[in-house]
Amino acid sequence: MAKPKVATTSLAGCFGCHMSLLDIDDRILKLVELVDFDKSPVDDIKEFTGRCTVGLIEGGCCNEENVHVLQDFRKHCDILISVGDCAIMGGIPAMRNTIPLKECLDEAYLNGPTVHNPGGQIPNDPEIPLLLDKVYPCHEVVKIDYHLPGCPPPADTLWEALVALLSDKPVDLPYELIKYD
Repeated sequence: MAKPKVATTSLAGCFGCHMSLLDIDDRILKLVELVDFDKSPVDDIKEFTGRCTVGLIEGGCCNEENVHVLQDFRKHCDILISVGDCAIMGGIPAMRNTIPLKECLDEAYLNGPTVHNPGGQIPNDPEIPLLLDKVYPCHEVVKIDYHLPGCPPPADTLWEALVALLSDKPVDLPYELIKYD
């Protein structure tokens, strides 16, 4: 019998949620017994190889590529989980939401204190994904089934949620795993 597949990706975030997943320590060996990783930086598979039971999304959507990746995950995953504050609320990247995009680009490429740009050009190569007007949390782009808060969520929270979902049990995380006080 084939093991369920798990896919992961990082959009506009810092990769801390993936580090938290790796922080499950020796339980990673138990996880590998339970699942096969599909498209994920964990195993460096770049494209989906089939249907996935669970997709873990870290980071919000700040450009058109992030939106495409998120839509692709929704299409290929039965259960989609926003992992961490960036995926749930936009996080630190969403701090730019209060500033007009043109002003952000001018500061980054023209007027910033450490900018050296003698040509005075804002990069516009077709290989660079177009920026969105703001950073969007994942649930504003596609349907998200579960949210695991934190920056990043603790390794135990990720472990308990994955084990519950893969065992067809309800995700019922104790207060200790989702408190931040």
